Amino acid sequence: MAKVKLDYMSLSMRVEGDDDMVRELSGRFLDMADKYAAPGFYFPAIPPSVFEDGCRDSEELNTDNVKPLTAPKEVTPGADWDVVAIYDDAGIPSIMHRFRRMSNKELFGGSDKPHPAFIIGGEVYDEIYISVYPNVMINGKPYSLPFQKPADNLTLDDFSKACFSKGEGWHPMTAAEWGFLANLSLKLGTLPHGNTNYGAWHGDHKEHGQKAPNSNRTLTGSGPETWTHDHTKTGVHDLCGNIWELLAGLRIKNGVLMVAENNDAALPETDLTKCGDDWKLLTDDKGAPVYVSASGSEIVFTTDHDEAGGLGSCEWGKVKTECKSEMLKEYALFSGEKEAYCCIDATEGEYIPFRGGSWGGGGCAGVFDLGLGSPRSSSWARYGGRSAFFKKKQKAER
Repeated sequence: MAKVKLDYMSLSMRVEGDDDMVRELSGRFLDMADKYAAPGFYFPAIPPSVFEDGCRDSEELNTDNVKPLTAPKEVTPGADWDVVAIYDDAGIPSIMHRFRRMSNKELFGGSDKPHPAFIIGGEVYDEIYISVYPNVMINGKPYSLPFQKPADNLTLDDFSKACFSKGEGWHPMTAAEWGFLANLSLKLGTLPHGNTNYGAWHGDHKEHGQKAPNSNRTLTGSGPETWTHDHTKTGVHDLCGNIWELLAGLRIKNGVLMVAENNDAALPETDLTKCGDDWKLLTDDKGAPVYVSASGSEIVFTTDHDEAGGLGSCEWGKVKTECKSEMLKEYALFSGEKEAYCCIDATEGEYIPFRGGSWGGGGCAGVFDLGLGSPRSSSWARYGGRSAFFKKKQKAER
């Protein structure tokens, strides 16, 4: 058994367990920290003494009652964001980006209510944590780690189950959380670039990442700063291109848009199965359901039930919206990125979302790119995902 704690700027990692696992995870952390270090900063190798039981006292060697760290470290009050390592119930960390609560008014000029990503189970949360990187699978659980080949061939239901298995607060990234990030990037004027042309960004091939062996996918976080949500080194990476990302809590069924209540898709008890009871209608500002009318290169969001149906694909800049709906804004279902594509199947049946685009998407890819035309059983080589986390509030004892 080995144990190590590493810190660099706002990043922190604690890990203990099998020697090989500690070496591997420590190496990954130092590789990431070295990438983001100031010029001239040197990171020494992990000292061999870390792996020598004789260098630790007997209390440390008694691991029977050791519990893995499952809660994020404390951050400075009032900080807008932070990047931390959060450990799941298997004792393995994920690099997560902390976001403070924002209102729709702050994000896109909507109402004063909190964005739905921060309302879970009827409770308003001050912060949520989103994977900095598309996830890799380790022992059947997803993790946010740098310089990894992102996992693929995932179905939404299997990936959701794997995320929930990590412990309390862990969940698949939801449509509400993706909507929050897309709106935030638009507000900041930093719509992310990414791997949209077989390892590079289609707009400038000087922007490229490191390809995974025998793949057109780039290793997570290996691209430049412009490949993050806020164009900084510490931003959320790879939201544009590389792999499509499956999301929980949004679907279209028989032409009508449906969502989970606020961010309740983050709760394992929320029933979002095909015939689940916890689906709610996505509505306009008057409470009318929003339908999709699609045909070829035309897509219309409407409250007219008689117009619903069809299959369509076009640039977001050509999508028509015949109703005023703050909910559409919340979920980034609007032309925030005019060249990104919107593809929707409004025919009979249920279809779930994937967003962001893939490595060959070109100008069609982007954080606003939407595919809403796959059944929940779909599992393709271009489908991946990322986990998210919230620190669940403890109910006061009576």
